[in-house]
Amino acid sequence: MKIAFLTAGGIAPCLSASIGALIEAYNNTAPEAELIGYLNGYRGLLLGKSISILQSVREKTDILYEFGGSPIGNSRVKLTNVTDCVKRGYVKDGEDPLQVAANQLVKDDIDILHTIGGDDTNTMAAQLSFYLKENGYDLTVVGLPKTVDNDVYPITQTLGAWTAAEQGAIFFENIANENTTSHRQLLIHEVMGRNCGWLTAYTAREYHGRLKQRNFLPEILIDQQRWDLDAVYIPEMDIDFDAECERLKALMDEKDSVNIFLSEGAGTDTIVKEMKATGETVERDAFGHVALDTLNPGQWFARQFAARLNADKTLVQKSGYFSRSAAPNKKDLKLIKVSGKLGAQLALDSRSGVVGLDDDNKGELGLIDFARIKGGKPFNTDQPWFNGLLTEIGQPR
Repeated sequence: MKIAFLTAGGIAPCLSASIGALIEAYNNTAPEAELIGYLNGYRGLLLGKSISILQSVREKTDILYEFGGSPIGNSRVKLTNVTDCVKRGYVKDGEDPLQVAANQLVKDDIDILHTIGGDDTNTMAAQLSFYLKENGYDLTVVGLPKTVDNDVYPITQTLGAWTAAEQGAIFFENIANENTTSHRQLLIHEVMGRNCGWLTAYTAREYHGRLKQRNFLPEILIDQQRWDLDAVYIPEMDIDFDAECERLKALMDEKDSVNIFLSEGAGTDTIVKEMKATGETVERDAFGHVALDTLNPGQWFARQFAARLNADKTLVQKSGYFSRSAAPNKKDLKLIKVSGKLGAQLALDSRSGVVGLDDDNKGELGLIDFARIKGGKPFNTDQPWFNGLLTEIGQPR
């Protein structure tokens, strides 16, 4: 039996640990199986580049739990985007990437493919599986749901998202100290989240909660109010800009600083519309998503707020690469391990799908059909913990 692993998309605090959990599971259930990893996701599959998981690695899976990133590399490649695959040199002109990838799996005699990624990664894997079965090759594909955005239907909690929120909070604990460097300081913490505000909201919750556990000296500048957040802006909520400017200016006048947690996807439509109106080019990635790195939502909001709040200094800091590159925390690692164990068991039973906490089954861990997996799941802003947070920081709904 030959089993392959593949991690794809952006990294999250679960990839290395997920590979470790799967290897550990196969050590117990199929120790004779040959294990390989395709290098840099679908790129490696298309180019036929893989690495053997040696016995020396199989004996040290605990080390994989201690690292972020992916031990077999990542990339953003969409098999159905033929033009992009040809442009990058992954396939030749006239070739179908899906067919090239399928042929490579056949050539490598793969019986089970484990994909760790978001909705795009796992739906691509499903298409590979369907294509091979239509052509007489039986491949079992079991995916694990990875994304710091926590925005995959119908997954209750994607792997790595809890850790990313915790790490984002830790990141801002240092950044918040910048409030002492200037009069009327505006700090904007830009958090990952294209269409879903869960990560921004949960990072804000983590930061606010951790702040309550710290000691302060209000007799001098080390006052909890100066360090606390003042606003959380996410794609699922409309921003009454004029009202917010009035509220935040009052806070700036009172405590000489304002701290904003901003989802990188908040206000994207407004920014894109403004760019198009001025004739600017809106860059997109292989999946057709707006390239947020070139859009710079944090800088755009900084310009809008700085003038209205009469800020003396404005600082925009992004925690994305810091938080998504972390090793998983205890809460995530527990979920990763049980998901990997179940994923290996189901794969050996020749059952394909995505292993995850199922919204439609009371959040229970189980196998979810690939047809039910899709991205774009919004954050539910009616959750009590989120409304409680907004109430505590004085932000109206």
